[in-house]
Amino acid sequence: MPLTGGGRVKTPKRLLPLVEEGLIDEVISQLMSGKEATVYVVRSGDSTRCAKVYKDAKQRSFRQAASYREGRKVKNSREARAIEKGSRYGREVQEQHWQNAEVDALFRLANAGVRVPQPYICTDGVLLMELVTDADGNVAPRLNDVDMSEARAVELHARLLNEVVRMLCAGVIHGDLSEYNILLAEDGPVIIDLPQAVDAAGNLEAPAMLERDVDNLAAYFGRFAPHLLSANYGKEIWALFEGGGLHPEVQLTGQIELDTTPVDLDAVLQELEDTRLEEEARVRHEQSLREGG
Repeated sequence: MPLTGGGRVKTPKRLLPLVEEGLIDEVISQLMSGKEATVYVVRSGDSTRCAKVYKDAKQRSFRQAASYREGRKVKNSREARAIEKGSRYGREVQEQHWQNAEVDALFRLANAGVRVPQPYICTDGVLLMELVTDADGNVAPRLNDVDMSEARAVELHARLLNEVVRMLCAGVIHGDLSEYNILLAEDGPVIIDLPQAVDAAGNLEAPAMLERDVDNLAAYFGRFAPHLLSANYGKEIWALFEGGGLHPEVQLTGQIELDTTPVDLDAVLQELEDTRLEEEARVRHEQSLREGG
């Protein structure tokens, strides 16, 4: 997609503070408008960047599912109570935390060597970041708009699995990864759209989210390379992560050994019975102490 359209656009109201502060010199064009944000191509000095303007919670359809928010810490107790009550202030705080989650994830992942757009600053609900371009200097296409050979699909799939591994090594899971939020830049795939990124260590649904991200990649690239559909990379990556064996250079096989050891049902039942008897004995002991007192 060319960077310029039919002339410059009027500066949107939300971008005016950044223009006044000298962070943006010119708004070149609107790049896209989605359910969460509107993105503009802008000029900052000699650089062409993009400005992501987050939509107000009332205007966008993305629902902040509890499964994504789990594990995100709200340090301020007043803010935490407000979010819990669902007050107007609480909703504003939650909105700010939602925006900050993407900014924090971008900085964290960029520092870890994950190929994401380089973030520069986030202020007044606007995220200023790198504009991802192709070999011709135009806006990089989304992966779903690219046709490819089987060999290219296998190559890109492997590169993206490595990005997923690097993300997990940094403690982050995208949570909504698909061909619609991956750009194909001159230097390879770039992962975008991270407001729903989750903390791998603090979210009980992290394993399922990781597997879904990996399965989405397999489903897309499997259109061009069908053998990728039978691999089991998601479970393999999570098993390595849990076992402390995950690192960016790990060699994945797409296979995982499942525990097929028969369950000793009698032993399980006996353990439950022992636990029940211990609890009954503890209760009787506490009761006798109270009566003795």
